Amino acid sequence: LPACLLLGLLLLAPALSARQERGLVLNLDIGELCLQSAQCKSGCCHRANGLSLPRCFPKAAESQECSPKSIYGIYYKCPCERGLTCDADKTIVGSITNSDFGVCKDPGDSYRR
Repeated sequence: LPACLLLGLLLLAPALSARQERGLVLNLDIGELCLQSAQCKSGCCHRANGLSLPRCFPKAAESQECSPKSIYGIYYKCPCERGLTCDADKTIVGSITNSDFGVCKDPGDSYRR
């Protein structure tokens, strides 16, 4: 049995160490089905409504609707792109129901005025 285990590990090692650009579970492209935002290249697993299947979706750009980061990993509105903040009113109920929506803003804009 140990010899079979060793042989199996030797055969699997190249496959496990080979870095794949796209996987079946991680590194998913826009439009692919997901269960968590961590699976998506974009970092957003989005669903249109409670009955739709979640898919990887681009993060929200400046002036688009957004959701603050959530522990659930699935969003009705994606979080903002890097460098932007989601200006949303955060409530306890909204955090539980994933309905605290806002608008993506550049935090540097407030300093320029």
